[in-house]
Amino acid sequence: MTRWECAIDGDDRQFDSVEDLIVHQSTDHERITCQVCGTVIPDGYFAIKHAFDEHSRAEYVRAYDASAGDVRRRESVKEAIEAAADMGTVIDRLESGDGAY
Repeated sequence: MTRWECAIDGDDRQFDSVEDLIVHQSTDHERITCQVCGTVIPDGYFAIKHAFDEHSRAEYVRAYDASAGDVRRRESVKEAIEAAADMGTVIDRLESGDGAY
């Protein structure tokens, strides 16, 4: 079974499900401000999703002083999570306040 590691600011906590990981990132870590547009969002998956769904790669590279490798790594993380996650379950848990994992 694939274990999902948080990796926000050195957090090496691991989870059995990707849904647990996303809920953890959304509830146990500080929100961040997008350096492109100023939107405040949960760190981790939702921050990556926001960056690549709402902004061009060039905007991301400029705002975060990122390399092409940084972009590829985050795109890969986004794709892996989206392929494995039941986002309906994540949203239901976040909206209900059920952050238990």
